[in-house]
Amino acid sequence: MKTIAHFLNILFALAIAGPLLAADPRNISWQDLLPEERPYHDPFATLEYSQVNALAMLYRIEVLHADTADDEKRAEAFQIREGLVSQGLDPDWLFEQREIVMNQRLIAAREPNLDLLGENVRLPGYLLPLDIVDQKAVEFLLVPTVGACIHTPAPPANQMVYVRYEQGFEIDELYKPVWISGEMRALSRSQSLNYVDGQANIETSYAMDALSVEIYD
Repeated sequence: MKTIAHFLNILFALAIAGPLLAADPRNISWQDLLPEERPYHDPFATLEYSQVNALAMLYRIEVLHADTADDEKRAEAFQIREGLVSQGLDPDWLFEQREIVMNQRLIAAREPNLDLLGENVRLPGYLLPLDIVDQKAVEFLLVPTVGACIHTPAPPANQMVYVRYEQGFEIDELYKPVWISGEMRALSRSQSLNYVDGQANIETSYAMDALSVEIYD
């Protein structure tokens, strides 16, 4: 009987300890926030710089400014096109591929890592305040490098985390790295920010209601 009772006590202790151990946050890095890489064909990767530059000039004239291009610009476009064709390139096909490649890059920049969702994690980074109450940031973006989002361009959407922290974090520590802890969630969100050199909408793919925000050490 004592053996059975002892065994039951062990099971009971493990049942209690299990959730407590599971509640401990797992340290992750910004690399962990990236989704699994999806290989895709990028025909521009093998082109020379001069060819990419020529394609960009041709695209501006024939596509972006097609309605306003004068005869001189059209003649320039004709020469550029002939030069690319003579090198064995098909500008029209490459223009189509441009849209495909851009879409793949956009997916890679926005898609979250599904394996992290719902996990209790601990991530280091820098704060960019969005809402301040009594000199404390209660709503902010966590970014991977100091000064990110102060100048354009901003990091990719899946390299930033929108954070709410009711307790608030003192804003005099903004240039010091911190740890945030909490459950990682997927949340596609757009936030308008004023830069030193302009204004833009910042997209984020992750969100967290932080349980703690601590100075990184």
